[in-house]
Amino acid sequence: MRVENAAIDGVSNKAKFFDPFILQGIQVDLIEPGRVVCSMKVPLRLLEEIEIEGKVLRVGKAIGVVTVELRKKKTGRIIAQGRHTNYPMKRCELESGKEATKEEKIPKLGQWLGQSVSVLLWFDVQTLELQAKNWFTVLNLASQSSIHKQVGLMGSKESCRNELRIAVRQLSERCLYSASKWAAEQLVGIEQDPAKSTPSHTRFQRGSSSIRRRYRTTEISSTPIAGVSYVTTPVPEEDDIVDSDCYLLAKSYFDCREHRRAAHALRDQTGKKAMFLRCYALYLAGEKRKEEEMIELEGPLGKSDAVNRELASVERELSTHRKSGTIDPFGLYLYGLVLKEKGHEDLARTVLLESVNSYPWNWSAWTELQSLCTTVDILNSLNLKSHWMKDFFLASAYQELRMHGESLLKYEYLQGIFCFSNYLQAQVAKVQYSLREFDQVEVIFEELLRNDPYRVEDMDMYSNVLYAKECFSALSYLAHKVFMTDKYRPESCCIIGNYYSLRGQHEKSVMYFRRALKLNRNYLSAWTLMGHEYVEMKNTPAAIDAYRRAVDINPCDYRAWYGLGQAYEMMSMPYYALYYFRKSVYLQPNDSRLWIAMAQCYETEQLHMLEDAIKCYKRAANCNDREAIALHQLAKLHNELGHSEEAAFYYKKDLERMEAEEREGPNLVEALLFLAAYCKDQKRFEEAEVYCTRLLDYTGPEKETAKSLLRGMRIADSGLPLMDVEHFPS
Repeated sequence: MRVENAAIDGVSNKAKFFDPFILQGIQVDLIEPGRVVCSMKVPLRLLEEIEIEGKVLRVGKAIGVVTVELRKKKTGRIIAQGRHTNYPMKRCELESGKEATKEEKIPKLGQWLGQSVSVLLWFDVQTLELQAKNWFTVLNLASQSSIHKQVGLMGSKESCRNELRIAVRQLSERCLYSASKWAAEQLVGIEQDPAKSTPSHTRFQRGSSSIRRRYRTTEISSTPIAGVSYVTTPVPEEDDIVDSDCYLLAKSYFDCREHRRAAHALRDQTGKKAMFLRCYALYLAGEKRKEEEMIELEGPLGKSDAVNRELASVERELSTHRKSGTIDPFGLYLYGLVLKEKGHEDLARTVLLESVNSYPWNWSAWTELQSLCTTVDILNSLNLKSHWMKDFFLASAYQELRMHGESLLKYEYLQGIFCFSNYLQAQVAKVQYSLREFDQVEVIFEELLRNDPYRVEDMDMYSNVLYAKECFSALSYLAHKVFMTDKYRPESCCIIGNYYSLRGQHEKSVMYFRRALKLNRNYLSAWTLMGHEYVEMKNTPAAIDAYRRAVDINPCDYRAWYGLGQAYEMMSMPYYALYYFRKSVYLQPNDSRLWIAMAQCYETEQLHMLEDAIKCYKRAANCNDREAIALHQLAKLHNELGHSEEAAFYYKKDLERMEAEEREGPNLVEALLFLAAYCKDQKRFEEAEVYCTRLLDYTGPEKETAKSLLRGMRIADSGLPLMDVEHFPS
């Protein structure tokens, strides 16, 4: 076989390469420079024969590309086609530890072309209903997977870096600042190629190359990880090489938050870019006026019927442009945003899907699309193009849908490329927070603050962890730090509110949560935490209102549902409380506190459904019950129901846990008393004596009970009848 005018010397190399193909039923029909043609019979369709052709498209110093086609041999109709990228030169050097010679590289290229053919066959087996098994190259590829990953990531990193540099500029020019910031953070999160790095390259690569005004698809073609094919998404070209003077003026107005002036400056501009900025400026002007009206017309419960009055005109214009095909991906994003605000969720989802498939680097569009994927079925129904941004979206969507394992796997994969991304670290911390792994969350946030000491974003979650662990000094330090950095951020206000709550100053805590809501009325954490404070202050109506506002913002917030359950439980309304606890448990089934709350509801006098309470406590015990409530309650309930054996089992487990944690208290005494009496009744005197001996160390009535049990066991052990001294005549 010859690849790019280079021949494989020696018959032994050819035999070594082609023998496994022939043994597996693949016949080699043709060998030409840079081309190999094979054929095989389909097992389930023995009368049908397919032909496989592999061509070398490019072989450079460190990269090679081949295309593989599968077609019916009789008709020549193509039934499958694919492209495969590999790094054979670098792999030769990695295996040998030195630069490969020409004689070493050529057999590797031949072997790799065969691998590429078999890889396409393997991935099209189900489509073609083939049942070919034990492809020798699949095993070979598996053994080489670590080398593929090491070499392939570097090409993928460079491709992602180039795409993000372009995206940062384009998003900034359209005043999509949040999306631009996100893209820039991922850009500096990509590890620099050691071969290209210089002393001037730091982790935050400020000396990045300049960005041109106009970009072609060929300049940013993706080089995916070896063996993984991504669809290259072309970057849309600008309307003009140089922005018009009117656009520059409008953007200046926009940057100064004079949105209506910006829209007016673009009233006669017809380009896609100008049309987007004009509509976006009108939309934000309407949002600003809506917030002002909400403050002016605020009702007694903090609610208002204010609406964005610009939505109708913006929707009309964007709809017309979409129907005529004169709208770009940024216009589609804005159109989807408007449709979502108006409650047209299905159409909004379709439009946002068009936007991210056309231009995948706008994280704001992905975020809006994610908010519309409220179920796994909706998420799976999305027809998303293969692009690395899709992995960011899926990881975040899995997290919101409580698919924590899948989310962590996606983030771990992304960290292979974006290994310095603070965003990915924060998202992993959020997943661990949902899993209640507070120690790991604390470690991640400490590292985040070391890398980015003035970061405020996501730090409110860190404060929740410090609050739960009662770390007074750490929470005080964090509150002081964010106060000095930016005290008028909702996150900062929530952190300070948590600090005062931990100190027991609930009125001052509520004041800071209210301040957070003045800065952002849709800030979910502030509503939920304020509800918790009102519960502590025994202000149940205010707590219920705060929790309901949180549920209105995000129906998937289990903390708000749990808070509502607590509030109604305080009002002695267990049926209402049970309804809300069930809601919270459905959303967060791995939280033991929710199961315990529901079990306690079942235990109330109005319900007294002890069997259901036992089921809930069992679930809590299986969900890493940190407070050790479930085991003790299970033992008590079984004892109350007369299930002595089950009660002894749970008392013993609870006792073992208390001993392991070196905890003392009434629960320990109760467990020892029950187990001593149970073992005595079961004639297990030695075990009962151990428990009684431990009770003798206490000074309360349990000591006298233990003495009585010991006397009874000694009499029973000696064979003498027990005597009731109370019935002896005086």
